[in-house]
Amino acid sequence: MALHCDRMDGLVVKAAEEALEMENINYVLPFVKEKYEDELKDAFERTLVVRELSGDAAELADYWFFETAVRLHLKGRGISYTGLKPAYINGEPIIVMANQAVKSENLNDLMNFILSSIREDVEARFDDVLSKNDFDVNDVDDARDYVDSMLNFFSYLQTLIEFMEEG
Repeated sequence: MALHCDRMDGLVVKAAEEALEMENINYVLPFVKEKYEDELKDAFERTLVVRELSGDAAELADYWFFETAVRLHLKGRGISYTGLKPAYINGEPIIVMANQAVKSENLNDLMNFILSSIREDVEARFDDVLSKNDFDVNDVDDARDYVDSMLNFFSYLQTLIEFMEEG
């Protein structure tokens, strides 16, 4: 999962913006694997030079640096780079909440949201199974609908637990 790190409002671009603003590569360097560090440092130095030429040059150089940082970040995670995506208007709610939890050092709102979302999803899938449980054995279409619903419910739970166990 890329955590939308390929977006203009993603973590990598935000770190790259801060690196340029502070003229310190160390703000974005942690997002890139060590083996790609030299390429990012070179892009950073070139960007700083080009930024001095003009406002248009700075804008173009910054974008190129953002692309380079995101591409190297994704490459290090084994994810293909397909270009920078525009920022979300309001951001991904879970990422916004996670970021707020980190900033406030308080996990309560985030945990309540996650647990409530999971509870609602599990209950909805469970209710769907129960609503189809009383099918006529001679109605194969209804029986298939029940089996699909049941397997969907079981598969969802299995995937959820596997994801949690894998970390």
